[in-house]
Formats: sequence, C-alpha cells, structure tokens
Amino acid sequence: MHVPDGFINAPTSAATGVIAAGAVAVSLRGARRELDERTAPLAGLVAAFIFAVQMLNFPVAAGTSGHLLGGALAAILVGPYTGVLCVSVVLLMQGILFADGGLTALGVNITNMAIVTTVVAYALFRGLVKVLPRTRRSVTVASFVAALVSVPAAALAFTLMYAIGGTTDVSIVKVATAMIGVHVLIGIGEAVITALTVGAVIAVRPDLVYGARGLTQKLKLRVNGELVDAPGAEPEPAPVAARTSHRRVWAAGLVTSLLLAGFVSFYASADPDGLEKVATDNGIDKKAEEHAVADSPLADYGVKDVDDARLSGGLAGVIGVGVTVVAGTGVFWAVRRRRADDVSPSDTTSMTSV
Repeated sequence: MHVPDGFINAPTSAATGVIAAGAVAVSLRGARRELDERTAPLAGLVAAFIFAVQMLNFPVAAGTSGHLLGGALAAILVGPYTGVLCVSVVLLMQGILFADGGLTALGVNITNMAIVTTVVAYALFRGLVKVLPRTRRSVTVASFVAALVSVPAAALAFTLMYAIGGTTDVSIVKVATAMIGVHVLIGIGEAVITALTVGAVIAVRPDLVYGARGLTQKLKLRVNGELVDAPGAEPEPAPVAARTSHRRVWAAGLVTSLLLAGFVSFYASADPDGLEKVATDNGIDKKAEEHAVADSPLADYGVKDVDDARLSGGLAGVIGVGVTVVAGTGVFWAVRRRRADDVSPSDTTSMTSV
C-alpha cells in the first residue's frame, strides 16, 4: 500500500506529514518506556523482518497481490510506540533507497501503514486479550484478529485522504469499495503471517513478546476487598525460554529475514498489489509522478547493472535487510540510552535520601 507521489495533492500530503512527524515524536518519547534489555535488541530485528516480508507479495485475487504492512506485528512484539517507529524506519529505507513509496507522500504512507495499523491493531489486541482466557493461544488468536482488521483500516484511511486531497476525479464510493474489498483479502494474509510469527516467538521466548508479558502474572482473588494470590497459582512456566538466549533468537530472526529477502522473494507474486490494482482500474494513477530517486542503484528492489534477475533481487533484499537492521537498531539503542540518561545521578541521590 505504498502511495507514490502524485496520488494525493500537496496540501494534504503536507498535512499528513505534520501528523506523521508529530506521531513519530510522541512515539520516540513513548518508546523510552517500552525499550528495555529485552525489547531494544528485538526492535531493530522486527524492522528488518518487516522489510523482508514486505518483499513477499502473495496472490489474493485474479491479477492482484498483497504484502504485509507490519503494524500489528510490530506493536504486539515490541509495543505500540516502538511499533510505529519500526514501520516508519522501514518506510523511510524503502522510499530513499528502493524508490518504493513517494518521498512527498512519506507522511501519507507513515500515517496509513505505521500509525493507523499500529493504533487500530494494538487497541483491538489489548481488548481481546482482556476478555479471552489468559493463555498463549489467546495471544495468537488476538494477534490474528488485530492484524486482519488493521489492513482494511489502513485502506479506509487512504480512502479518506483521497476524498480530501485526491488528484483525480474518481467517485469516492468506487475507491472505498475497491480499496476495502481487496484489502480485507490482504488482511487475511497479514493475519496469518502475524499470528505465525507471534506464535513462534511465544513458543521460544514468551518474555520477549511485549503483548504477552501479562501471561506471567499470578492469578488473583479478591478476599475481603483485598487482592491475594490464588491458591496454587504459579506463573506460566517457560522452560524453553530459560534455555534460549537473546542472541540465539536475534541470530535466528536475522538469518530468517536474510533468507526471505535474499532467496524466497524471487518467488513472490509479480502482480500489482491492492493499491496499484485499484489505482490502475479506477484511474487514480493518472497524475502519478516519477519517483525522485527512480535512478537509485537499488530502485525497484534490484541492484543496478546486475543482469541476472534472481541475483539482482536477492542482493537488493540482503542489502535492504542489513541497512534496516542497522538503522533500526541504532535508533532504538539511542532512544533507550536517552531513557537511561533521563535518570541522572543527582535524581538517584535525591530519591535515596528521601
């Protein structure tokens, strides 16, 4: 759902840029509370994984494909604020290096794919986790539903932006019907990928899944108005987690991302994604503009001057994963360090004296 330059007019693009910048600023502050010794190393990897899986377009209808948006996955794994930053890092790398998603439309894309998906998915996820039985399976089920709903929500957000600042005269009803219809189907793929990934991490290290941390809390009973531990209640055991280090999980995730982007991506569907298909069929793309970095050495996910298509795409994917994991990890470690610096020695001294 990467919106190119020219679909949305300049004033609306600028307005969404302001919204995106404000959301990123808020997320940088919020991420300080989410990033700890467990979340910080994982966050950069989550961004790289989302980049890799977004290269794997899957067919959803005749002549149409879809790909992961990633907002739900990132929010559940590392927290909603950090999730917004993860997807934003991916979109920035894609726009600057791979000419995917317009630069003037960066605010539109961050608003749709990073903010709307993350907020909608995490709000729904938390609501479901509260009412479902407190088990790991419930977390996986909630992940599936949240991811499924987040994709048509992003499609609806684009439709609203188009209604306000679309550059072509196309019926908004036609746009809404086409966008939401195809993205419900894409949402099913998003839900499957998200649930499988969250389930895989929970099986190995449930403590690394931000949205599942409450599973380790003891059950409580209210006795005479006070909450006490339920008899025999123990935290859910995680024997595998104790044997699997952060480094092994991180290494396995990175290797998986490299394989997906460097090898599996060659077999992805070549059909246009949902937005491209809707834009072509309905004339939304009549005023689409050439990307500002269309001559980039990595444009269209291929390495310039490498004639072999498989090798060109594979190298581009590996480079993209590497750049994204480095950029994402740098951002998240900087945010975590800022959080640590906020607690100064003088603050610690004054708290001790009190």
